[in-house]
Amino acid sequence: MAEDAPATDRQEGPVPGDLVVARNRKFNGLAHWVVPGRHLGSDEHGHWVFQGLNEFISRPGAALYTASDAVMLIPHTGDWVATFFDDAHPHGVELYIDLAIDLQWRRIGHGLIEFHLIDMDLDVVRTVSRGLFVDDEDEFAQHSIEMAYPEALRERIQAACTALYAAVAAASAPFDGRDAAWFTLGRTVR
Repeated sequence: MAEDAPATDRQEGPVPGDLVVARNRKFNGLAHWVVPGRHLGSDEHGHWVFQGLNEFISRPGAALYTASDAVMLIPHTGDWVATFFDDAHPHGVELYIDLAIDLQWRRIGHGLIEFHLIDMDLDVVRTVSRGLFVDDEDEFAQHSIEMAYPEALRERIQAACTALYAAVAAASAPFDGRDAAWFTLGRTVR
């Protein structure tokens, strides 16, 4: 395997304790969020990464220290990444699912791995005040034109969004509260 080739889940994916740097970009290749975390382990749904309080995160034009703990679930398959937040989130966000494609792991050193994705704008979000909703439909429509999303990709992302919304509404796994155990583990291995 070439040194810059993406690692696969089974061959060079993360192991518990690895520092995972999530690097998001948009469909046109422009940088988006960069978020660090610690790989906790995996289950049948995917890889779980703890993102602790006071971690520095950034994107072009914005940077901040996180105001709550979070646990990110990177699925083994699917066009999404889910981030679960604790009760301390300043805006009451409980769950934020980014619709995304091209999920890839890249080991860049011992104990250090990058996770790359292309953010496809649509988000399934659950907050204390608003409940469950789909966010950024206007951004998805605008970027579909500006960045020339292929029609098949637009349909795939919209179908994934609909399925995720239904899964969260039904509290189907992995949106059934199992994140609580991963939060507990993350807080004990900081």
